[in-house]
Amino acid sequence: MHTDAASPAPARGPLAGVRILDMATVLAAPMGATLCADQGAEVVKLELPDGSDALRGLQPVKDGMALWWKVANRGKRGITLDVRQAEGRALLLKMLPSFDVLLENFRTGTLDKWGLDLATLHRVNPRLVVVRLTGFGQTGPYRARPGYARIFEAMSGFTNLTGEAGGSPLHSNFPVGDAVAGLFCAFAIASEMVRLRADPQALGVEVDLAATEALFRLLDPLPVEHEQLGQVRKPEGNRASYTAPSNMYRSRDGVYFSLVASSNAIFARVCEVVGRPEWATDPRFASNPARVRHLEVLDEGLSAWFAAQSYEAIATQLEAGGIPFSKVYSIEDIERDPHYQAREAIIRLPDPDYGSLPAPCIVPRVPGRALPIPRTGPAVGEHNAQVYADFDVDATELARLKQAGVI
Repeated sequence: MHTDAASPAPARGPLAGVRILDMATVLAAPMGATLCADQGAEVVKLELPDGSDALRGLQPVKDGMALWWKVANRGKRGITLDVRQAEGRALLLKMLPSFDVLLENFRTGTLDKWGLDLATLHRVNPRLVVVRLTGFGQTGPYRARPGYARIFEAMSGFTNLTGEAGGSPLHSNFPVGDAVAGLFCAFAIASEMVRLRADPQALGVEVDLAATEALFRLLDPLPVEHEQLGQVRKPEGNRASYTAPSNMYRSRDGVYFSLVASSNAIFARVCEVVGRPEWATDPRFASNPARVRHLEVLDEGLSAWFAAQSYEAIATQLEAGGIPFSKVYSIEDIERDPHYQAREAIIRLPDPDYGSLPAPCIVPRVPGRALPIPRTGPAVGEHNAQVYADFDVDATELARLKQAGVI
């Protein structure tokens, strides 16, 4: 998605004109604001003056610089402000009429304790959308609990679906719960902006986004299969309990790859590839429900054939047969892959310290709309002078507020 002399000038994204004040910490809620920034929203990132956001300390860190922070908060301007102090609170309230969205992820009731309750926020800006992203929501017995991605994943039922059958459930080496909550956060902001743009008289609202519910929302079949069939879905290793074959296989040369053949037509092509065309009409395998009932014997046969072939030979035949499969990619594989390269799925974010840093591209794409490449996330208070100048805070006042620990 780079631009060059032959490329059209970058377009304004669909969220151009939307202004978001992101005072959330770590990853989930800030990711929602970042996704909006990718689509043209103007996002100001508000931190405490000490730069104590935990994301600044999470690996990877190089030369004392938080690389995850740089890519996760791309496209934002950064300011510092301690809203717990009276002067900081007053300055925040002065700024809010210029914003459409205030995004926070503090424990339920925290802003109220600081004198920033919803009534106060809406008194200065009646159309303000206040997005509160917490682990468990603003109501209920768990509302005050602290939340982290692995807690959302465990409590939502998501982690219960991972791991080997009969073994320990497994977390992935990435905070999936945060990422999913961030997606719902961006969706919530975009939805409310559609509503407000359609009606100049519409008022702002409080959005109560619980990260545990966001992840649970993805698991559509769990409640209905439990009620109607009495089933509790459990870990099945790399197999799927709802379709077959769908598993991880290993080639003779030790390459792991995933293959899915849910439909009867695709399964028949798999049977041809592995030299067992009769399986396509075998009563044990002729339909997906039958294959699921007999998935162990089916997988034994497939695994044995794949284990005797090189991955290159397997990939050639599966590709020719139009069968969905993929080697399990590392980031090195992604960087080398010709499809990722052709679509420029890794972009270079301009960065003041490293020149540029690699990051995933803007998603989704709209043909004919080349969005500008965002720069990396801001240093602590990097844009204080620039942003506060818009609110009549001159250099002298800025210095005084900094001396007082307000910014």
